Amino acid sequence: MILQSFPPMGVYETLFKFADATSKYMGEPGTHPWAQGFPLTTQLPGGPALPETIKLTAADLKYPTATGNLELRKALAVYFNEFYDAGIDEDHIAVFAGGRPGILATLAFLQPDTTIAVEETEYTPYYDMLERFDRTYKIIPSNEANRFRPAEGDYDVPPVEGTERVMLLKSNPCNPTGVATQGDALKRLVELCSRPGHGALFDEAYEFFCDPQPESALRYIDDIDATDIFVIGAATKGLQAPGVRVGWAVAAKKHIEIFRNYSSFGMGGVSRASQLFVTQLLELARVRQAREAVRHYYSRQREAYGRALAELGLELYTGDGGFYHWGRLPGGLTADEFNARLFRHDAGILPGPLCDMKRRRGPAGPLHEFIRFSFGPLTAESFDDNVAILKQCLSV
Repeated sequence: MILQSFPPMGVYETLFKFADATSKYMGEPGTHPWAQGFPLTTQLPGGPALPETIKLTAADLKYPTATGNLELRKALAVYFNEFYDAGIDEDHIAVFAGGRPGILATLAFLQPDTTIAVEETEYTPYYDMLERFDRTYKIIPSNEANRFRPAEGDYDVPPVEGTERVMLLKSNPCNPTGVATQGDALKRLVELCSRPGHGALFDEAYEFFCDPQPESALRYIDDIDATDIFVIGAATKGLQAPGVRVGWAVAAKKHIEIFRNYSSFGMGGVSRASQLFVTQLLELARVRQAREAVRHYYSRQREAYGRALAELGLELYTGDGGFYHWGRLPGGLTADEFNARLFRHDAGILPGPLCDMKRRRGPAGPLHEFIRFSFGPLTAESFDDNVAILKQCLSV
């Protein structure tokens, strides 16, 4: 075979197993997509309506610009300046076809003498990206011993021998644990990563899903042009539009120029129609309403499912962000065994071992009894049915 072979990303590994067992796609009507990371794509209580149309002209059918439509990049700059006093303009922003391509591009073009520091329990594609690019990386302890909450000193990682600089790769709030670094702790982490020879990629897909308020590293960056810090976001979660596949990177102008050059040969820009749709979502009055509605709805969901899962015997380690619960199953039950039971009810969770950045230790690792339960796609009305399935599968 002329292509190198590699397995699917962890979430898709679970989706494919579910499809093999049920002949269904997790997320279609009648299934219970607790393994998936997408939000409701319908209007939330107290939230703004989702646009139903976009207007296209002949000009909108031409090639998009390499860095992203000016309208969208200006809207993003206004958004970040309004809510985080970021001090940026449209030339600090590059648009990608989702958040993951922005992360992938950043990791792909790092200098080879860079050590990547990544938490032990993290977002599943990070492992695949690091392995595919054969990157040097060092693990920050994030496990049961520290309740998946690294100490501040754990982030002060020295370069691995043979490298000269360090780049932190971090989802915040963390996917899968929901642990959020906020306020003064985030400010100090930004300061740490702003030092010479240091950088960071903050993956802020779950920015809106923080208690007590949405949070961004951009609030604490004095001059982004003087840093090697990248902030990645997308319309996927808080803006409730995963299907339009629009994400962005905010970084120093010199880095955005590199992303523009990459797009010119490797991406060709992002769908202009999708970018116009997201520009509508970022109208200031609308996005202000969305931030509050998302935070309120999902905080209530987090509380309700947290109580239910704890009553069913799970030991939870969940933080105050995201739309996942992270915990250990009771009675020595493994995540794979639990999924085998759930599949019979057209349901499934993400097994903990797939979030293990320490060489994916699998059944021999410490996460084989841990699960990531997603309440992102769940309506409030489905709560009782969901809990009933969980109870039945835990009591077998």
